[in-house]
Amino acid sequence: MTPTPTYPDPTLFGHDPLWLIALKAVGIFAFLMLSLLVAILLERKILGYMQMRPGPNRVGPWGLLQSLVDGVKLALKEGLIPAGVDKFIYLAAPVISVVPAFIAFSVIPMGGEVSIFGHRTALQLTDMPVAVLFVLAATSIGVYGIVLAGWASGSTYPLLGGLRSSAQVISYEIAMALSFAAVFIYAGTMSTSGIVASQEGLWYIFPLLPSFIIYLTSMVGETNRAPFDLPEAEGELVGGFHTEYSSIKFAMFMLAEYVNMFTVSALATTLFFGGWHAPWPINMWDGANHGWWPLLWFVAKVWTFMFVFFWLRGTLPRMRYDQFMGLGWKILIPISLVWIVIVSCARSLRNHGYNQLTTSLMTVAVVVALIILFALWRTLRSRKIRNIPEQVSEPGNYPVPPLPKKGSGEMTSREMTSKGTASKEKTHA
Repeated sequence: MTPTPTYPDPTLFGHDPLWLIALKAVGIFAFLMLSLLVAILLERKILGYMQMRPGPNRVGPWGLLQSLVDGVKLALKEGLIPAGVDKFIYLAAPVISVVPAFIAFSVIPMGGEVSIFGHRTALQLTDMPVAVLFVLAATSIGVYGIVLAGWASGSTYPLLGGLRSSAQVISYEIAMALSFAAVFIYAGTMSTSGIVASQEGLWYIFPLLPSFIIYLTSMVGETNRAPFDLPEAEGELVGGFHTEYSSIKFAMFMLAEYVNMFTVSALATTLFFGGWHAPWPINMWDGANHGWWPLLWFVAKVWTFMFVFFWLRGTLPRMRYDQFMGLGWKILIPISLVWIVIVSCARSLRNHGYNQLTTSLMTVAVVVALIILFALWRTLRSRKIRNIPEQVSEPGNYPVPPLPKKGSGEMTSREMTSKGTASKEKTHA
C-alpha cells in the first residue's frame, strides 16, 4: 500500500529560521538562473534541429557554453542611453520587469516536507490563502516595465510595442483569471499547496480540461512568446518595446521573459498536472512522493511546458493583431464564463453528496475542449477575422476613400489629379 505523502501545513509558513528562509530564497534564485541558461541553449538547439541546422556548436563542447558567453557579452557591451529619454524611468523599466518575475515563484510548491540540516520544512518559500492570485498580481506588475520602457524611450516603435503589450496582457489576463476561477471552485481553496494536495488521486487536467487549454493559450500570450509575440514583432516594430535598449538593460528584459516562462509553466504544473506528485506509473512506487523525489517530478513537468514554448516558436507563424485580440475577447473569455457556470453546478452538486458526477464532468470537459480547439484552429487558419468590404477604385487611380459628391464644396479625385497636373506644368513653364 502506497503511504500518504506529507503535505505542508499552510499555517506553518513563515515560522522557519531566518537562515532557512534565506537559503530557500537563494535556492529558488539559483534554480531560475541556471534554468535560464539551459533554456536559452536548449531553445536554440531544438529550433536548429527543427530547421535542419546545427544550432550553437562553437563555444565549449557541443556549444554548451553559448548561453554563458552571450550573458558575459551583454554584460560587457557599452550601455548607450539615447538622447531625449526619461532617464529614471528608462533605467527603472528593466528592473520593474525582472523583480515581479522572481517574486511570483515564491509561492510555487516544488515538493513536500523535507529535512534540511535537521529542520523539517516544505520545498516552498511561502504560501497564503490567495497564493494563486498573488502570482497573477505579480505577473501583472511586470507589464508596467514593458509599457514604461516603450514610453520612456522617446521613440515611435517602442511606444507602439508598449501599447500593444498593455492591451495584450489585459485581454489575456482576464481569460487566465477565469481559468483560475474554475480551479478554485473545484478545489475549494486558493492555496497552491492546498491545490496540489487536492490532486493526490486525480489531476485537474482531466475534469478541468477546458480550463487547461484556455490557460495554456493565455500563458503564451501573457509571456509575449511566438506566435503571440506581437509587442516585439520585428517585421512591424523593429524590435518592439526594447528597441532602444542595449547591454545589461536588454539582458534584463530577456531574463524577465524567460523567468516568466518558468513561472507560468510551474503554475500550470501546480494547477493542472498534480504539482510535485509523481506521474503514473511511477506513483505506484511507495517512496515516489517522499523526500527529495517530488522535486524531480516537478522539474520534469516544468521542462515539458518549456518544450511546448520552444515547439510553438518553431512551428506557428505570428498572428495578426486583430486575430489575436479577437481570439481572446470573442472566443476564450465567453467560453470561460460558460465553463465556470458548469463547474460551479458540478461543485454545488458534489457538496450535496453527488460525488459520482466526476465522470460526467469529464465528458462535458472533453466536449467543451473540442469546441475550444476547433475555435483555435479556425482562428489560426482564417485570413481575416472581420468582413471589411473592399473598395473598388477607378482604373488608373490609387485606392482612395470615398469622397463627397460634386457640389458639396470639395473636389473629387479626378479634379485633384487634374489640378495637380496643371500646377506641375505651370511650375515647369
